[in-house]
Amino acid sequence: MASSESVLEDDRPIVWFDIDNTLYSASSKISQAMGTLIHAYFVSLGLSHEEASELHLKYYTQYGLALRGLTRHHDVDPLDFDRKCDGALPLEDMIAYDPALRKLFEDIDRKKVRVWGLTNAYRLHAERVLRILKLDDLIEDIVYCDYRVKDFVCKPESEFYQMALEKANITDPSKCYFIDDNRKNVDAAQALNWGHCVHFCEKGLEAMEGGRIKEIDDAREPGSLENDVAQVQMLEELRKVWSEIFKDPLQ
Repeated sequence: MASSESVLEDDRPIVWFDIDNTLYSASSKISQAMGTLIHAYFVSLGLSHEEASELHLKYYTQYGLALRGLTRHHDVDPLDFDRKCDGALPLEDMIAYDPALRKLFEDIDRKKVRVWGLTNAYRLHAERVLRILKLDDLIEDIVYCDYRVKDFVCKPESEFYQMALEKANITDPSKCYFIDDNRKNVDAAQALNWGHCVHFCEKGLEAMEGGRIKEIDDAREPGSLENDVAQVQMLEELRKVWSEIFKDPLQ
């Protein structure tokens, strides 16, 4: 991971990759497994199954993360939540190393750009995913939701993106590249003048993952203006969409 001193000296543009449901396929069913664990956590607070379902949906819609609502209204310890939800996922059985994905990351020209992660998960989960995918040595640093901070911020809040810029020592947001499977998160970055935003709409996703949470992720905020956000169905398409950041094939 990048040291603070090296970040201060580095003025290369930065490529931000969302992690969950972007670096691995939604067909892994991690979202569904996570939803089951979160539901169980709501129920453990004394809520009925119906109340748990309603609040999970309400908090996810209102705050971008169910945990945000839990910490605000139920005095929940976010690190306890992380252990029982993210930390309880059998990720090693659900996702696996993909040589083609690693090659994509290796082909990004590090003389031109830096590569970081930008996730709504806590650091432990993000690092675990990257280790399994064998990308941990190819992503220089991660900006994540810091559950240790009271009223922590997350995507798509503007404060989260500003925190990311500050951590990476970026003063010009147009130097940012960003890809995420959540359209609201992409629109938020675009509205803050992040220069190269891409919405990842996985090919065949509609046949693999549905439900209300996915509908929320895909929807745009009411009154959202049209923008020039690019869409890709496979990460390999980034070789064309962001062709300028990849190594020359002749190199």
